[in-house]
Amino acid sequence: MISFNEHVERSFGIYEGVNDPGIFKAIFLAGGPGSGKSYVTSKVIPSSLGLKMINSDEVFELKMQRADLNLDPESIASPKGQEIRDKAKTLVNKRQKLYLTGRLGLVIDGTGKDFNKIEEQVRHLKSLGYDCYMIFVNTSEEVAQSRNLARPRSLESDLVKRLWSRVQKNIGSFQSLFGRDNFAIIDNNNANEEIFKPVFKDVVRFVKKPVENHIARKWINDQRWFNKNG
Repeated sequence: MISFNEHVERSFGIYEGVNDPGIFKAIFLAGGPGSGKSYVTSKVIPSSLGLKMINSDEVFELKMQRADLNLDPESIASPKGQEIRDKAKTLVNKRQKLYLTGRLGLVIDGTGKDFNKIEEQVRHLKSLGYDCYMIFVNTSEEVAQSRNLARPRSLESDLVKRLWSRVQKNIGSFQSLFGRDNFAIIDNNNANEEIFKPVFKDVVRFVKKPVENHIARKWINDQRWFNKNG
């Protein structure tokens, strides 16, 4: 039996996720500055899976451009730059809440420097019925530094070093959190199709695997009942 609030939400089309591909699946991305997560994502997560990207950096960069601000460290650290960053995070958080309402599939992009934050996100998603997977994009510090310098929004080398070190320390913890079957490491120092292909296949396997979590199955059954009888 669904609650009155759920009935209202579904009547306004908020709960349309039941027929979307990738429902109840969340893929986390981890990797320091210059690791090449965006490039790897384009190679191993096909758009046909219908997953929604959660990335405040993309929104931040777009808003900075619209404000005629450069993406150099000084502009980013300025009061206006930080104000734009906060607005970008707020907007992306609102989008994520909307996606979660429909239990849509997600790609959550981050560095992975804060293990506790990701652990908390995973715990929350699993409480909603989600299955979680992580792609860890790995590079040497030398490669990370080189790629960082080539980025429009480059960071100071000392900061890149600190972030790279923090992310590296979390690899073992991430493996334990996600489990062997739902964790992939991509060595992106000089990656090619032979490296991407197995992860691509595994991502498709993960997303298309039928939902087994009892919380998710109940939500799906309730939604289908509503679609048929509501």
